[in-house]
Amino acid sequence: MDPSIIGSPQFGMMWRKKLQGNYRGWTEQIFAQALVYTPDDTQFVYVASQMNMVYKIDAKTGDILTSRNLAIPFLVSELDDCNDISFVIGSTATGVIDDKTNTWYLTTKTYRDQSDVEKGRANGRYLIHALDTRTLEEKPGYPVNIEGLIARNNPIRMFQGGIHHQRPALMQSGPYIYAGFASRISTDCVQYNFTGWIIGWNGQTGEIVERFATEGGPEDKKGGGVWMSGGGLAQDSRKSHFADSLPRYASQLSTIPVPGRQPPTALEEAAVHMAINSDGSLAVIDFCMFHFPFSRYSQALDGADKDLGTSGIALLDPTVFKSPTVARIGCIAGKSGKLYFLNLDDLGGYQMGPNKKDAVLQTTELPNSVFATAGSYPLEGGYVYVNVVQYPTFVFKFSVGPNGEPVFTQVAQSNEKTAFVLGVGHGTSTSLNGQAGTGLYWVTDIQGLNLRIYKAVPENGVLVLLKGLNVPAQIKFSRPTFGNGRAYLTTSDGHLVAVGSPVNPPMNCSSPVEFGNATIGGAVVTKTLSCKANIAVTVTGIGPRIAQYFSVSDLPTFPLALTAGQIVSFKTTFKPTAPGPLSDDIYVNTTNSIADYADNTPIAVRGVATSLTPVLFISPNTVSFAGIITGENPAGYNRAVIIQNQGSTTLTISEINVSTTSEAGPFLPPGTTAAGPFTFTGFPTTIPPESSVTVNINFNPTTEGNFGAYVQFKTNGGTKFLTVVATAGSYPKALIEFEKVDGSGWTAYQPGVPFSFGTVFEQATRTLRMRLTNFGNPSDLPLELTLSSGHTDTFGTSARNGIDLGEGTELAAGQSATAQLFCSVPKSQVNVDAYVANSTWTMNTNDPTMGKQDIVFSCDAVSEQLGPLKANSQGRYRYIGCFKENNPGRQLSNQLYGADTNENGKCMSGCAGAAQNFIFAGTQYHRECWCGNTIPSLKVGEEECNFDCSGNGTQICGGNGYFGGGSYISLFADSDRYNPGGPVSSSSTTGDPTGSPTPTPTGGPIDNPGNSNFGFAGCYTEATIGRALSVLTASDTMTVNTCLDICNTYEYAGLEYGRLSLYTKKKGPTPTGSNSSSSSATATGTTASSSVSPTPTGPIDNPGNVNYSFVGCYTEPPAGRALTLLTASDTMDVNTCLGICSTYEYAGLEYGSECWCGNSLALGAVSTDVSQCRMTCKGNPFEYCGAGNRLSLYKKNAVLTTTTSSGTTSSTSSSSSSTTTITSSTGTSTSTSSSVSPTPTGPIDNPGNANYSFVGCYAEPPTGRALSVLTGASDMTIDKCGAAQVPVTECRMKCAGNALEYCGAGQRLSLYKKKDLISSSSSSAAGSTSPASSTSTSASGSSSATSTSTTGTPLPTGPTINPGNANYTYLACYTEATAGRALSGKSLAADDMTVPKCLEACAGFRYAGLEYRRECYCGNTFNAGAVVAPSSQCGLTCMGYVFNYCGGGSRLTVYEKRNETASSSSSSSGVGLAAAALMLSDSNSTSTSVTTTSGSSSTSSTSISSSASTSGGSASSASAPNSSSTSSVSSVNATVTSSSSTSTSASTTTSATPTAWSYLGCANQTEPRALNGGRLTSGSMTVTKCQAFCIDRNLTLSGLEAGNECYCGTALQNHSRFGFTGCNTACSGNSSQTCGGSSRLSVYNYTLTEPPVAAHVAAVETYITQGCYTDDALSSFSFTNNTRMTVELCVGACRERNSTYAGLESGEQCHCGTTVASSASRLPDVECDAPCKGNVHEYCGAENKLSLYMNQPSNITTAGLPGLVDDITE
Repeated sequence: MDPSIIGSPQFGMMWRKKLQGNYRGWTEQIFAQALVYTPDDTQFVYVASQMNMVYKIDAKTGDILTSRNLAIPFLVSELDDCNDISFVIGSTATGVIDDKTNTWYLTTKTYRDQSDVEKGRANGRYLIHALDTRTLEEKPGYPVNIEGLIARNNPIRMFQGGIHHQRPALMQSGPYIYAGFASRISTDCVQYNFTGWIIGWNGQTGEIVERFATEGGPEDKKGGGVWMSGGGLAQDSRKSHFADSLPRYASQLSTIPVPGRQPPTALEEAAVHMAINSDGSLAVIDFCMFHFPFSRYSQALDGADKDLGTSGIALLDPTVFKSPTVARIGCIAGKSGKLYFLNLDDLGGYQMGPNKKDAVLQTTELPNSVFATAGSYPLEGGYVYVNVVQYPTFVFKFSVGPNGEPVFTQVAQSNEKTAFVLGVGHGTSTSLNGQAGTGLYWVTDIQGLNLRIYKAVPENGVLVLLKGLNVPAQIKFSRPTFGNGRAYLTTSDGHLVAVGSPVNPPMNCSSPVEFGNATIGGAVVTKTLSCKANIAVTVTGIGPRIAQYFSVSDLPTFPLALTAGQIVSFKTTFKPTAPGPLSDDIYVNTTNSIADYADNTPIAVRGVATSLTPVLFISPNTVSFAGIITGENPAGYNRAVIIQNQGSTTLTISEINVSTTSEAGPFLPPGTTAAGPFTFTGFPTTIPPESSVTVNINFNPTTEGNFGAYVQFKTNGGTKFLTVVATAGSYPKALIEFEKVDGSGWTAYQPGVPFSFGTVFEQATRTLRMRLTNFGNPSDLPLELTLSSGHTDTFGTSARNGIDLGEGTELAAGQSATAQLFCSVPKSQVNVDAYVANSTWTMNTNDPTMGKQDIVFSCDAVSEQLGPLKANSQGRYRYIGCFKENNPGRQLSNQLYGADTNENGKCMSGCAGAAQNFIFAGTQYHRECWCGNTIPSLKVGEEECNFDCSGNGTQICGGNGYFGGGSYISLFADSDRYNPGGPVSSSSTTGDPTGSPTPTPTGGPIDNPGNSNFGFAGCYTEATIGRALSVLTASDTMTVNTCLDICNTYEYAGLEYGRLSLYTKKKGPTPTGSNSSSSSATATGTTASSSVSPTPTGPIDNPGNVNYSFVGCYTEPPAGRALTLLTASDTMDVNTCLGICSTYEYAGLEYGSECWCGNSLALGAVSTDVSQCRMTCKGNPFEYCGAGNRLSLYKKNAVLTTTTSSGTTSSTSSSSSSTTTITSSTGTSTSTSSSVSPTPTGPIDNPGNANYSFVGCYAEPPTGRALSVLTGASDMTIDKCGAAQVPVTECRMKCAGNALEYCGAGQRLSLYKKKDLISSSSSSAAGSTSPASSTSTSASGSSSATSTSTTGTPLPTGPTINPGNANYTYLACYTEATAGRALSGKSLAADDMTVPKCLEACAGFRYAGLEYRRECYCGNTFNAGAVVAPSSQCGLTCMGYVFNYCGGGSRLTVYEKRNETASSSSSSSGVGLAAAALMLSDSNSTSTSVTTTSGSSSTSSTSISSSASTSGGSASSASAPNSSSTSSVSSVNATVTSSSSTSTSASTTTSATPTAWSYLGCANQTEPRALNGGRLTSGSMTVTKCQAFCIDRNLTLSGLEAGNECYCGTALQNHSRFGFTGCNTACSGNSSQTCGGSSRLSVYNYTLTEPPVAAHVAAVETYITQGCYTDDALSSFSFTNNTRMTVELCVGACRERNSTYAGLESGEQCHCGTTVASSASRLPDVECDAPCKGNVHEYCGAENKLSLYMNQPSNITTAGLPGLVDDITE
């Protein structure tokens, strides 16, 4: 690294490469440092990330050459609020490359299960990898899983990947690789029973050769983590390894000194010297455990969290840093703020120094903590650099004392301070080919200038900054890596950054130029310098950078044009005025027109100045002692100062005068060497030429206060002063206080007593302050926060900014600092029990009396209490959960009311006050209150109740479920009569009691004796090596029975952590089971079956049912989804999914719980090996349900055929058939399929199996249980449970594992009895009738079954908007009114609600609206605030007919009377039908048809075609009952024909229809179009019609032109503006409205903001959308505008730069480019979902994703629109 290049303007950021890893939407973080490797002639950079991604990158260009994922990352959420690294942990430590084998070694943190399903800390694993640097593929024998390693030096220590963390860089020694481990990801997260480890392995074989635990025992205590802020393990040429460890809890050492050669077994807070044996094992041969005397209060650094291991050990160059008495030196610092210099051959043991202090070479006090390994520079005498938190970088000069001892003297510091928070990087120095004068010191930091490059040799006491650069998101605790004049840095946002000189020099100038020695005041040294032009250039100037000691002359006339090869010469003169080595840079400034060449060429010039006379120099000239505790160290504290003669003749010192007052005196008597608490030793009388002498200063105060000494040196080389200042005092005194709830003052902290936030109500936040004060005396030390970590829990205690009361905070005596903390109680239902939430803030200071405190904050979280209240002010009705209603029918069958004033208190009071005095009260659908005495049968998760109450928006009143479409009720129970888990007290009420579970045992924990297969065998230890039992399953819900079930096929089962509760299989006769068989006779319409197939012994691929066949395992496509409709459930199985997808061609199961439906497979979804679909179904572990990105795919066997005549269906089924064939002709179909029981059309009473028969529904007895053995499981089915008599209709709760079967009900059993116990005459039959009028008769145990089926109107393929009937036409989707209901004339609610039913109910009203699937509202006008909304917001299907839409949440599907919408004119289509057509149209399909039927014999249809579609699609059909109109609309010259009338009518929209649109004005039309998102041309155009057309496309500007044209967009484009006249043309559909004019647009703006409406802009001028891409697509130019960014702004900027492409990112960034990078990939459009900062109705990419546009004039149609948008004529 050339200082002249780095100091020049051409040095800077060359490239910034975003790495592409993505996990769960999170992006890369890079904590490990990059590795630079040049195997041949090409240099590469290797990077590993927290996503466990690895990359091989071209070092020059930044191009990613190869990348791969090694393992899924570990979730930070597993670590209990320890989130120093965000989201995931992967590869955190810097790896190592073996250049002999081209192998990259690294570690990753991951999980045991790589299918991304099984999580939990217990399943965390660490893997060792060995990657081929050429391909990034694993070397043979790798990866190596190190889970369960037992420490070689302590058999009770076992390595557990979930709780350990590998942060230090790896170290290689010969064939062996070593890694250090601690417990956490930051110094604040001291969690779990961790142990520090050093693990070593043979790189060539992967064999583990060392398993060393820093806590060697025998006590079982945690601690000794090897962390070092990511610094590396160190070794020297003697194969000696050095490491240091963090503290944490207790040392074996106390007050007894221990020699270094007798190391203890527990090594914490220690620097350790280990020999590397020939077999790779390590032997501890020396140690130093530092003593931090806190007087009588503490014995070690532990006491105040003054960790040593926050930095690594720096091994100094032994060829420079040595003395006659010490051959090898190292240094280390930590949180204590002490810098220790160590004799590496005698580390010093424990308390082996004088007065039982540290036996180290030198201890220097620093002003604050150190989290970075020291840097060193071995040239020009030797320097050491220490980066101190919140302070400057301090520089120490090496010298040798008078007794041959090494001395390190602080001689300089930087002007720049390090970051206020932890993160400054490790010290690093470079030079140019080892030349003196070229040294550089590099610092990375997370605040200020993120990369600071200093001259390595200080100048006049200052570390001079040569270059500073900003590197966004620079990672903390890092250091640069170097190669070929470039430095590489990694960032927390996933970028690799290269800095350097990105261009070639235009001139070839010899550099550096040495001028040799010159005498101050003597002859100057002049040299001629020449430079040859590498290319054609124009020289514009030549001159020095500093111009203090070097000058130029004999310059040519400028500008000087040179051709390649020509030479320019000039003279440079060295004329020194100060002694010592001096340097400068001469710059040859040029211009050129050739790419990749710089504008200047630097020439480094250097010389050494000598003085013929002596010159006195003192370094440093100011020495300070800060933070000294009076009387703490009997020997005092030492500092050194260097007195130097920089001249070439002897320096004679004539006087040394000492004053304790000032530099002007008065002075103490001559010869004084003691001044107050200061003692000076080593004052010289003479100093030889160009030599120096070290003077020692000892400060040993006996009193507290501020002290100073001023030393005057009078010499023949000048007079100078040395100033010494010091402060001594007592330890600081910490006072922690918490603000009182009433604000009246503060409460002092008492250890173990929580601070209280008082009572905080749900959905409320209280903020209070914690205050820390140093209440010591004025002379006491500053109070320093050595540990400060607030953990945010459920209700949260946290500093508002992460800085207040942060670690490193210093407070002078009398000063205070505060942090705001909050208690935020999450939203909850009313009438729930109060609870106390706690959170902890861990804190420690340098007050030795304080110790580490876990400060607990408590918050009394209280919910609102409503309804009838008890004497204790608690509600009598208690909230018991969210329940499913209509399951089937209502259990709460009494509706008290439906009102806009509904809230839970009103409902509970109503139900309690009703004549029946109901036990249960429930709220539902925002505004309904229901009462009853029978509890609903199915309790569900709280997320399913998601509706606010219409009378109080802060309360929950039921919901429609997380995935929508459900019917759920918020349920409250009278606590005087209902006890969860117990019987209901009727108390003058009627109704059945609720279920009563088996009582909880009253005893305490026991050793479970086992089950029928296993018996408890006792408690066992783990094996000496490895595991006692080898197959592991871990779960946070593990029980004994669960474990025994898992281990059913093994001889032993054990549960542990640390010790095994062991169970052995019971010996006895092998149980026998009945064999079942199945056969089927082939006949038309007849099926014979003997039994149901037995439960499989392991998971299988379910072959399907009568409608679907399994076709294999399929991949997801590269972008998007193979199938588009998702339903997810934790009880999902194959049959459930096939039922959900019954109207679709395909059904697919993925991730065990997801069901996907669709009519076609997306491009890129391909068949793969079935073994890749091996994730079992959540609802049935005996079936497979796909895997990650893999679908278990099922395809429909045949398409339903419908005819107007009766049809006959013939089916033949054979159990031996392995194929499926479909033949269909004229209403007859014949099917041959594998023998699979058909899926029932609804829940049935399962008739039983080969062993059991259904015998009816039985009630539980009044006490106890009908059957005494209970088996409970989330996937319970009848086949899993064999079981006195009530009507069978009372057993109607669906099975949790199979929604198509009944499994009893509350206090009701679906009872089954063994068949051999039933009389031969006994039989049971069950039948069902399908909606298609099919009849079925089935006899259990009979030899045959007969089925007759007739099929009526076919089911539609998906929900549609019903267009209306003869009286009503569909209008639009509307919002509810601002207050009350949009339509208030009449209302109706029914569980069988359909569109026709509602239209019939509203026959006397103009408008009819459907909402929440089951509600119907009527009215003649809309109430205030009801406005048009996108039709997509009315997406709930009707409860009585799921193939039509019936509104949504606070949204109505509205119909308008036809005679109200028609004018007296008789010549065009109705607006309702046209609107329906627009709702159903799709830009990707050529036609859509809607089929409606009246009764069962006639069919009518409405078809709509789009003329502007650019890609074809298949037609879809839908059916709805009770409609008799027949009409058709074609793409051009639309006509409407009605079977009930021969007249046609023009549509109009009256002013009674409300709108959310505002008129903006008249704008000019342009070419391309000003609004280009779509066009509708209609002979019945109205303003409302145009607005509905636009809002259905999420386009918020609608513009009308020429009376019959409608245009849509999000912003005016192509220089169109408002303010024009000429908007005077009447609308073709309503002459009272204005629809623009000739080339004029009447523009309206959609103003509704909730929910937000945004769209992907189709085009800007000729730039057309290309979709969503990764953010590496464009790289040439970018800018950010975080307030005004729009698609139009970005495209305009890129057009001005003649860029072909424009891309928008994160709502505020714009990128331009002429090409799209080959590494970029297309993403689903929905991923670019960030609204533009300048227009929230447009999408501008997303984080790390670009909305991409390309200039494509040829794709603009003759209509001035992009070809991809809708252009519809009707």
